[in-house]
Amino acid sequence: MRLLNQSIAIQANQEDNCTGHFWEGRFKSQALLDEAALAACMAYVDLNSVRANIAITPETSAHTSVKERVVQAKKAKQPKSLLPFVGNPRKAMPKGLPFELKDYLELIEQTGRCFREDKAGYIETTQLTLLNRLNISPDNWLTLTKDFRKVFRGAVGHSDVLTDYCEHKGLKRRTNVSCCDKLLA
Repeated sequence: MRLLNQSIAIQANQEDNCTGHFWEGRFKSQALLDEAALAACMAYVDLNSVRANIAITPETSAHTSVKERVVQAKKAKQPKSLLPFVGNPRKAMPKGLPFELKDYLELIEQTGRCFREDKAGYIETTQLTLLNRLNISPDNWLTLTKDFRKVFRGAVGHSDVLTDYCEHKGLKRRTNVSCCDKLLA
């Protein structure tokens, strides 16, 4: 890494007619001291590709945690590579982000729709809401987020994905298919 950094630094310094480390001044570390700061920083990073007009919506942006969270949420999971959402702060706080996934997605959605003159992109008003883009009704979303463990046992997903899963696993019955069709359609 030192040799790679050195050659890049020499080339960049010659091009920019300056001296110093290649990465100095470009990145910094900041302390996020409360939940508001954490949520703001996460939203800022997750909306970068929308603001840069690279992606139309947060869930279609490449290499963002919000995309990975939405992909996993469709499977009723949380990504193993990311810190999970564990709900509101409390005394016996488990390790994770101190708010709900649905609250964070709503925050991202509303923030991404705000137009900023200093940025190229935003989520256009013509775009459907996130739940509509995911094809989930608001009533079903409330049921999914409130009673998920009561409603489902085993694999969960749209019926075509559930069928593929059962075939792959060699299962003869598609459990949850009626609940999946009702709540995820």
